[in-house]
Amino acid sequence: MTALAMLQDAFLACLHDDDAPVPFGLDATRAAGMAVYRNGYRVRLLDVLADSYARTARLVGSEVFHQAAAHHLIAHPPSSWTIDRAGEGFAQTCDGLFANDPDVAELAWLEWAMQTAFTARDEAPLTHAGFAAATAAFDAAEWERFVPVPVAGTALRPVTHDLPRLWRSLADDANQPVVERLDQPQWLLVWREGEEAVFALLPDHEGEALNMALHGATFGDICARVADRFSAEGAAAAAAALLKHWLEVGVIGSVRTTMQQVSVVSQK
Repeated sequence: MTALAMLQDAFLACLHDDDAPVPFGLDATRAAGMAVYRNGYRVRLLDVLADSYARTARLVGSEVFHQAAAHHLIAHPPSSWTIDRAGEGFAQTCDGLFANDPDVAELAWLEWAMQTAFTARDEAPLTHAGFAAATAAFDAAEWERFVPVPVAGTALRPVTHDLPRLWRSLADDANQPVVERLDQPQWLLVWREGEEAVFALLPDHEGEALNMALHGATFGDICARVADRFSAEGAAAAAAALLKHWLEVGVIGSVRTTMQQVSVVSQK
């Protein structure tokens, strides 16, 4: 390790830990200024989390949020080159800190997923015509083993609360948060539509199927899982209906077989 790298590591350790030794070679003036710099660094990180999770902060209150954010930053100090990633994993932290209020972690996950979808790489989703062109030469075996690949930035999570309604209620400080449990578990889908990150609730069977696609499952695997939920005779039709819906909302970017990936430019 070079001397510069060692100095950088020592400086970073001193930022994260009050008891860490001051980097070797700093004079007394610079050493005394480390506490000031450390405080400014931490305040800036807390500000970043407050910006990234504005609705979560409104839900739990600023004081409680500050404590949760500080806990997260201590347990998971930033390691990315960009400060925008400082809030990564905060939803998991909320899972533990607000175990009796799962709506908090669900909302935090949504806020982070929306940011991730917004900054995802540009990718035109497949239209029905594009999908037809991409699969025109498929034989029966290829229909079994092709993978519908979601567009970049797509994210899914099972949820127990009405996140769309909660999200709207927290648009500003004037309204009280509306926290309502769903009658049945559903999945929250986040994706990018043009230049805008959007989200919607999906029924449990559809969310599970799309989650399989996100993890590389073949269409045959998805059909088999759907068959566990519906009759074997109706599984193919039900899976086809799900695929049709995903194409309509624009969350499928390409189709891939075991040998290749086919991407088709969106056709208007």
